[in-house]
Amino acid sequence: MTCGFLLGKFMPPHRGHLMLCDFARSYCDELTVLVCSLPSDPIDGEARAAWMRELVPGARIIHFNKNVPQESGDHPAFWRIWREIVASVHPEPIDFVFTSEPYGGRLAEELGARHVPFDPDRTAAPVSSSDVQRNPYLFWDYLPAPVRAHYVKTVCLFGPESTGKSTLAKRLAAHFHTIAAPEYGRTYCEIFGTYCKADDLRNIVKGQAALEFAAKRQANRLLILDTDRLMTALWADMLLGVRPPDLDAVTQTADLYLLAEIDIPWADDGTRYFPSDSARQRFYRICREELEKRGLPFEIISGDRDARLKAAVDAVNRHFSELGGP
Repeated sequence: MTCGFLLGKFMPPHRGHLMLCDFARSYCDELTVLVCSLPSDPIDGEARAAWMRELVPGARIIHFNKNVPQESGDHPAFWRIWREIVASVHPEPIDFVFTSEPYGGRLAEELGARHVPFDPDRTAAPVSSSDVQRNPYLFWDYLPAPVRAHYVKTVCLFGPESTGKSTLAKRLAAHFHTIAAPEYGRTYCEIFGTYCKADDLRNIVKGQAALEFAAKRQANRLLILDTDRLMTALWADMLLGVRPPDLDAVTQTADLYLLAEIDIPWADDGTRYFPSDSARQRFYRICREELEKRGLPFEIISGDRDARLKAAVDAVNRHFSELGGP
């Protein structure tokens, strides 16, 4: 039974890391991956360890999160320190050390193992974590699903019912070659009925959160949300006349909101509630006030279908120039 070992920051993991891990898993019988992080890292170490557990099934993933020297020149006892770190987390003998880095030979020597290099010139995957940190969208094709979800920008269609949000969400997603996460509340009401109590809204919030989680992993740089959890809190205002504190406690919000004006006629599709002008005006008002109160970035979208699409595209391009064009 041979034991392999590799370590890295994986900040974030990319295709090159996964190829190294697959190479190592094929080369040895058991593989341990040490995910090294510092408390001050820009990407949380626990998140990176969780990503690696998902991405390298069958390997033993260990997270080490302490302020220790990162380069051999940082401390005269650098190699002793790291030899002791590895021994503390992996007391079993190590047969092979896998790396793509110049330090691999010395690390293997310190651990009493044989160095097995992998693609040191990065021919198979010409990307580094530093590249990704500088511009993740330029290296999007090299990122696995959970890492993409970390970097995805979200645009939420916001506002009263019957303002063309679902149609705009689909057209906007098509324009940016990505996907739109539908409104979970619509699905819920179509199946369970339109009479919603507080617990129904809680179920909708839970479903919307799960839907966004799944969609982020499939989105192409940008995710279009037909609605979000914050909008469900406003539905509580309209349907119940009161907003339960747990529904109001929304911490995850979109990166940009597109607030739909009520300048198109109301249409009954069987799941809508408020056809009167006064109710629509009130609904629009509380939507705008909520965005303003929370200090969330938003732009107002109005006009016919084509005008709304153009305004939405322009807004996204202004707010997310780093994503590049469609």
